[in-house]
Amino acid sequence: MAGEVILSNVENKEYTGKLTPFVVLICLVAATGGLIIGYDIGISGGVTSMDPFLKKFFPSVYRKEHEDQSTNQYCKFDSQILTTFTSSLYLAALIASFFASSVTRLFGRRWSMFIGGISFLVGAALNGAAQDIFMLIFGRILLGIGVGFAGQSVPLYLSEMAPAKLRGTLNITCQLMITIGIFSANLINYGTSKIQKGWGWRLSLALAAVPASIITVGSFFLPDTPNSLIERGHDQKAKIILQKIRDCRSDISKEYADMVAAGEESKQVNHPWTTILKQKYRPHLTMAILIPFFQQLTGINVIMFYAPVLFETLGFRHNTSLMSTVIIGLVNVFATFVSIGTVDKFGRRLLFLQGGVQMLICQITLGTLVAIKYGTTGEGTIPKTYALVMVFFICIYVAGFAWSWGPLGGTLVPSEIFPLEIRSAGQSINVSVNMLFTFIVAQTFLPMLCDFKFGLFYFFAGWVFVMTIFIAFFLPETKNVPIEKMIVVWKSHWFWGRFVRDEGDTIC
Repeated sequence: MAGEVILSNVENKEYTGKLTPFVVLICLVAATGGLIIGYDIGISGGVTSMDPFLKKFFPSVYRKEHEDQSTNQYCKFDSQILTTFTSSLYLAALIASFFASSVTRLFGRRWSMFIGGISFLVGAALNGAAQDIFMLIFGRILLGIGVGFAGQSVPLYLSEMAPAKLRGTLNITCQLMITIGIFSANLINYGTSKIQKGWGWRLSLALAAVPASIITVGSFFLPDTPNSLIERGHDQKAKIILQKIRDCRSDISKEYADMVAAGEESKQVNHPWTTILKQKYRPHLTMAILIPFFQQLTGINVIMFYAPVLFETLGFRHNTSLMSTVIIGLVNVFATFVSIGTVDKFGRRLLFLQGGVQMLICQITLGTLVAIKYGTTGEGTIPKTYALVMVFFICIYVAGFAWSWGPLGGTLVPSEIFPLEIRSAGQSINVSVNMLFTFIVAQTFLPMLCDFKFGLFYFFAGWVFVMTIFIAFFLPETKNVPIEKMIVVWKSHWFWGRFVRDEGDTIC
């Protein structure tokens, strides 16, 4: 296939380091940074659907929602104020990711994780204790800063610590933690929504402090990556850490030499934000922008953010819709294990392509099923059996995302493709684009559903088709390639090879 590159000479480069219990432990601790991201995704939609929360902070929204007697299933009440509150976190994360780039480059990956954990911890405390809208929004901004720092640093840490042959498996533990965070939040929302005295929303928001505490304490004790230590001039300390994570009896000389060479090149770069604009980094910049852009246009956040609303639209009662969301969360967790078990065996491209086809079929099927029952008027009811069929296809869709675009587009591929000199800047661009389009999709989903009707499913299906073609032709296989030798992948690619040169670079 056009995008596939065979690099047996690179894949077989003899790094003799083994997978040690120590590297597994530190990667699992670092991956808990994904818990804070997942918990917020799962908790937000549920809390903003709780009446006591709306009555306290958005009374006008509560009144309008209960006054809305429309039976049009496409045009549910839409409050831009409420969705702006929900998605304000992502604007804060977008801005924070740029500051995180400098912290990650100058002080190391683990300090970015620590700052992210502290910020999220304080934000959770403010949200849980909020007495007015100012406390609520200020807390949400702090949560966003935490997400920005964690999203920028955790994937880099995992990719740099993991041995090349198991980089995919260890990196995707971050996505696994995100799915566990979402699932845990769904369970908590289901439980707190039943609290009669109306303070369940406080418990949901305050419990965000639990994953925040884990990553805050954990990151304080983590060693920094050898790559980062070399980049900051601590070569001997880097060698000690590398020996420890690759087994004390392994010969690390070749891997260490490659890291030192990459570090020397990185030290020549004073301004990574202008360096990444050079022609030789054109494929990296393209992927940093398009992969997160495409990931948001899979339509997954429509499911995750608005699952309770979506299931009520499909005919479920409120509590039943929350339980259905819990079921989807469980599917998300188990499907991520499929990716963990296969990504280093079958490669990134195969999972991307298979997942894309699966999601495409499900989106088209769901759009057709909705069209049959609601047509263009939005009037009608869905029988229980029919609704269960739709939930089944939603679960199949979520599974396809969870073993393809979720882990590969969210954490793995963007964190492993950048050379050291632009790695922090490239990951920040990836996170900021992801957050920007998360915000846009969150703000526009309900108006688009009203205007596009069942066609919204076809809209996202069209984008899934486009991104699957893009992967087929333009993303090379990165399986088993040492992270500091990744440049060879781009030089050997049928399209990107024309841009990646050793000499004659120009700012474009």
